[in-house]
Amino acid sequence: MSQHRFTTLALPVFMPYAETIATELSLRSPQIRAVLELLAAGNTIPFIARYRKEATGELDEVQVRDIRDRQEYLSELDERRATILASIAEQGKLAPELRRTIERAGTKAELEDLYRPFKPKRRTRASMAVERGLQPLADLLFAGVTGDVEIRRAAARYVNPEHDVASAEDALAGARDIVAEKIADDPQTRARIRGLTYERGSLESRAVRGREGESSKFQDYYTFSEPLRSIPGHRILAIRRGETEGVLNARIAAPEEEILGGLHRKYVAPSAAREQMQMVVVDAYRRLISPSVEVELRLDLKSRADDDAIAIFGQNLEGLLLSAPAGSRVTLGVDPGFRTGCKLAVVGATGAVMETGQVYLHQEHRAASEIRRLVEKYRVELVGIGNGTASRETDRLVRDALRDLSAEGRPLVASVNEAGASVYSASDVAREEFPELDLTLRSAVSIARRLQDPLAELVKIDPKSIGVGQYQHDVAQTKLKRRLDETVESCVSRVGVEVNTASPALLGYVAGIGGTVAKRIAEHRDGRGPFRSRRELLAVSGLGPKTFEQAAGFLRIRGGAHPLDTSGVHPERYALVERIAGDLGIPLAELVGNDSAIRRIEADRYVGEGVGLPTLQDILDELRKPGRDPREAFEAPAFRDDVQALEDLRDGMTLQGTVTNVVAFGAFVDVGVHQDGLVHISHLADRFVSDPGTVVKVGDRVTVRVLSVDIARKRIALSMKTQATAAPSPQKVRETRSVSVPAGSAVAANGMRITRRSG
Repeated sequence: MSQHRFTTLALPVFMPYAETIATELSLRSPQIRAVLELLAAGNTIPFIARYRKEATGELDEVQVRDIRDRQEYLSELDERRATILASIAEQGKLAPELRRTIERAGTKAELEDLYRPFKPKRRTRASMAVERGLQPLADLLFAGVTGDVEIRRAAARYVNPEHDVASAEDALAGARDIVAEKIADDPQTRARIRGLTYERGSLESRAVRGREGESSKFQDYYTFSEPLRSIPGHRILAIRRGETEGVLNARIAAPEEEILGGLHRKYVAPSAAREQMQMVVVDAYRRLISPSVEVELRLDLKSRADDDAIAIFGQNLEGLLLSAPAGSRVTLGVDPGFRTGCKLAVVGATGAVMETGQVYLHQEHRAASEIRRLVEKYRVELVGIGNGTASRETDRLVRDALRDLSAEGRPLVASVNEAGASVYSASDVAREEFPELDLTLRSAVSIARRLQDPLAELVKIDPKSIGVGQYQHDVAQTKLKRRLDETVESCVSRVGVEVNTASPALLGYVAGIGGTVAKRIAEHRDGRGPFRSRRELLAVSGLGPKTFEQAAGFLRIRGGAHPLDTSGVHPERYALVERIAGDLGIPLAELVGNDSAIRRIEADRYVGEGVGLPTLQDILDELRKPGRDPREAFEAPAFRDDVQALEDLRDGMTLQGTVTNVVAFGAFVDVGVHQDGLVHISHLADRFVSDPGTVVKVGDRVTVRVLSVDIARKRIALSMKTQATAAPSPQKVRETRSVSVPAGSAVAANGMRITRRSG
C-alpha cells in the first residue's frame, strides 16, 4: 500500500478504495471512481458537483465531500498499516498470520490494538520483570497447567537477590505483571472491553470538591450520568469545558463486574492456578486496560462531538451567508451604542463610503436632525441598524426621525445581525479598505454593506468569529477551519461573483482561485480597467488554464462582450449553446432570457460528447434567468413596537423573530429585546424533531409564542408549535444551561462572553 497522501496517489493505487467507499456510502463504484479521478486531477468540489454531473451521476457537494473524506481516512489507514508492518518486520516478529490480520484491519483502532504488543514501550513493571529473568515463570503461569501450590513451588526457584527477587512472592508478583501486560495487549480482549464499555458504560461528572454549592453554568453537571452510546455531543463538550475550567471532574463508569466476569471466564476458568490468575485479570483490567480504554473512548467521544459541532456550525454559517440581500441601494448603516454613541455610515449602491458620522441617543433632537439630513442628502433607501446593545432604542430614534418624510422618501429600516462586525473593524482587511477611518466607523460601514449583500461582506470575517455555532473554540481547529472554508466556498460558488466589483476577499473564495490570485485579479482590474469577458481573466498573472476551468463558471461579467458571461453557463459549453441558437435561427444574444425560444429547444438532440440531460437542464435554466441569485427575496423582520425589553414580554405573546443560532437542542431567536429566546427542540414543530436543522436555519424569519420569561436569569422560552404548551421541563432543557454563546451574537455584540439559558 502507498504511504503517500491522496493528492500524490496514482490512480491505480487509490482505485481499490472505490468498492469500499461505495459500500459504505450506498453509492455505485463508477461514481466513486469518477469522483476520485476528478479530485486527483485537481478539480474542486464545487466544480465537480456543478459541471461534472454526468461523470459522477449527479452527486452533490456533500456526497463528493464525503467521498473525499473517506478516501483520505482509508489512505491514512494504509499509511499507518505500512508503518506498522515495517516496524514489526524490523523486529523479526512479522509472522504470516499476523501480516494477514493486519492487512485485514478496517479501522485505526483495530490496527493500534494489533500493534500494541510490538509497540516500543517505556520500561514497565512487566519489562522489568522480564529483565529479572521471570519470563519462564510467567509462561508457566499463563499456560494454565500448573496449580496454585505448584506455581508457588516453581516460583521459589527464581529467587535471586542479585536480580531484586528476594522471595517466591516477589517472583510471583513479577510473573503476574508479565501475564497482566500480555492480557492487556491482547487485541481481541481490548476490542471486547472497549465495545462493552461503550455499549454499557456511562460518562459521569461531579463538581470538584469544595465547589458543590457554587452557582455556575456547569451546575447541571455536578451530579450527572448519561450512557456513552447516547450522550449528545454538546453535553460532552460542556463537560470537557467544565473540566478545563476546574469546575468538574469526569470519568467513564464501565460495567466492571461484567467485564471482569468475561476476563474470568476466558483466563481464570481454564487455568489450574486460579488464585494467581484471578489477581492477574483484576490487575490487568484496573491498572492497564481500564485507564487506556477510558482515554481512547473519551477521545472518540470528543471526536464525535467535534464532528457534530462542526456540522452544526457549517449549517448555521451557510444559512447566514445565504441570507437574503437587500440589494444595491444607498444604505445608512448604524452601529448603536449608549455611552460611545451611534456610529453612522452612508454607503452607495456599490458599497462605496459616502459619509460617516456619530450621534448620541441622549441628544435626541440633534441625532434625529442629523439622521434626516443624511437620508435626504444621499436619498438613502435602506437603513440598517446593528442588533446589539441599544439597538431597539436606536431603532425607535431612527423611525421617529423619519416619520415626517413622505412615503416615497422614507427608507426601509431593518435590523442587521452585527455578529463579527467588531472583529472585521480591527482586521487587516478593514485597515486596507479604510485606513483613514476609525475602527468604530468601520463597523457602521460593515453593517450597511451586510444589509446590501450579507455574503459579500461576511466573507471578510474569519468564519469562527461570526458566532453561529457551539463550542467553536473547543473543537479540533484544523477540521473546523477546513469545514468553514469549504462552506464559504460553496456559498460563494452557488451565488456567483461579479468579477469587476467583488472584493479580493470574496474573489478568494471562488472555487480554484485563492487569496493570491484574487489579489492579482483585483490589481489587474484596477490597473487596466474592467474585464470585458471571462477569457480576459487568462491574462492575469498566476491564473492558468486549470484555475480558469475551475473558476470561470462561478464568475460573472455583466455587460460583457459575450452574452453568456453573465450566466452560470461554463465557457466550455459556449459552442454548444451557440449551436442551439443557430438551430433555432436566432442570434445567441436573443436566446438569453427568451423563455418562448427556450421552450422550443429539444434537449435530447444535444446529448453527447460528455454532455447529458443534467448539464443541458442546467444550461436551459441559466438561459431562462441568466445569473439568477438563488437567495430568497429580502424582507425586513418586523418587531413589535410595544416590545422593547425583556420586561415587556408576557406569557402567550405572539412575536416575529429571526433565527440567530441553531444548536443540537433547539434554536435561538432574536425577538428584539436584546436577549435571544430559546425554542427548545421539543417546541420547534407540531411533529417530532430529531434535528433542528431540518426545521429552521440561521436567518429564517419565524413566528414564535412566549412560553415563559425569567427576568432574573434572562431566560426566554419560546415555541413554534401551532398551539403552545407548557414550557419545557428542567430535564428537557438541562443541556441548554451550560452553553456559552459566542461573542458577536445578538446578546453579545459588545464582545462580552455570555451564557445563554433556556426558559
